[in-house]
Order: sequence, then structure tokens, then C-alpha cells
Amino acid sequence: MTPARGVRRRAWLTVPGLTGIGYTLSWAAGLAVPVPSPPLGAPGAEVVAALAGHGPAVAAQFALTEGLPAIGIAVISVALARFARRRGAPAAGRLALGSGLVAAAISAVQAVLGMVLAATTAPGAAYLLSASVDRLDGVKMLALAVLAAAAAAITALPRWLRWTGAALAVAITGSGLVYLLLAASLAAAAGPALVLLLAFMAGCGIMIGMRTDPRDR
Repeated sequence: MTPARGVRRRAWLTVPGLTGIGYTLSWAAGLAVPVPSPPLGAPGAEVVAALAGHGPAVAAQFALTEGLPAIGIAVISVALARFARRRGAPAAGRLALGSGLVAAAISAVQAVLGMVLAATTAPGAAYLLSASVDRLDGVKMLALAVLAAAAAAITALPRWLRWTGAALAVAITGSGLVYLLLAASLAAAAGPALVLLLAFMAGCGIMIGMRTDPRDR
């Protein structure tokens, strides 16, 4: 095995590397769960009708797209903050840590609310839960935008990852505003932001693992 190949292999097997890959795989698995998706701001009766008979699948999807990813966001944020501090960018590290932990906490709350929603049959409660999950998604996206912008400012990261972070910060800010306002007609705009987010999280985990001196672990 060549030294370069050995470094790449170790990067995949570090905690940040496995976490970044796991984050993306968890989201992919969650999106593959066949669950109806009521539009943003849908009335409670419409939400109940759409999710009727899909309770276990809805709960599984929330676990895969919000619950497990909450852990991933927290781990990557801590790793990114440590990496930034060691590479002389403490301010960016603090920003990444704070925004990342906020996003992780919101994601965990969304997972819990989503699982409650999966078992809800009262239209009023369903609307409140659904709208809360969507608006929290908007706040989480804005926190992730700050995390991505902080990563873009860490010059020790590869240029392609910093550009990905910058693009993500812009795209996910727009998506966050869409979800905060429950603007159903603009919901499709969130697609590019999600693709960038998955690439960013996987890339951060792998690159941090690759560029961290083993003696610092």
C-alpha cells in the first residue's frame, strides 16, 4: 500500500470520516422511505389524511433524516472546531461549533416532534406539529448556513470544500427562509441546498480525518 493510499484509507476510518459518510447515507435512506409529504403550511386535516396509515414509515423517516443526522452534525461541528483551532482559525472554529450545536439540537427536537406527529390524528395538533417541524427546519438551515460559512473561512481546508461551503451557505439561507415563511410554492428550491449539504458534511468529515495529525487525536 502506498503512503498516499494509506492516508486516504485512514481518513475514511476516522470518527469524522465515518460520521460524514454516515450522515449522507442516513439521509439517503430516509429519503428512500415511501412517505407522503404534505405541502408546507398544509391544513391539519390534509396532514392527517396524507399521513394516515403511514405512522411507522413517517417515524422511521424522521429518525433517519433528523434523529441520526443530529448526532452527525454535532460530531462534525466539534471536529471542525478542533481542526480550525489547531490550524490558527479559532474564531471560525467557535462559530462552527456554536452554529453546529444549535443545528444539532434543533434536528433532535424535530425528530421527536416528527415521531409525535406520526401518531397524531387530531387535525389541530397535526397542523401545529407539522408547522413547528417546518419552521424549525428553517431555523436549522440558517444555523447550518453559518456553519458552512465558517468552514469556508478555514484556509486549511481544501479549496473545493471551502467553495462548497460558500455555495451551501447561500443556497441553504434561501431554503431556510422558504421554510420559515412556509412558502410552499418555493419549496422546490431546497433541493440544491440538500445536495450541497450532503456533499459538505461528507467532505468535511473525510478531509478533517485526512488533514489531522494523528498525534493531535
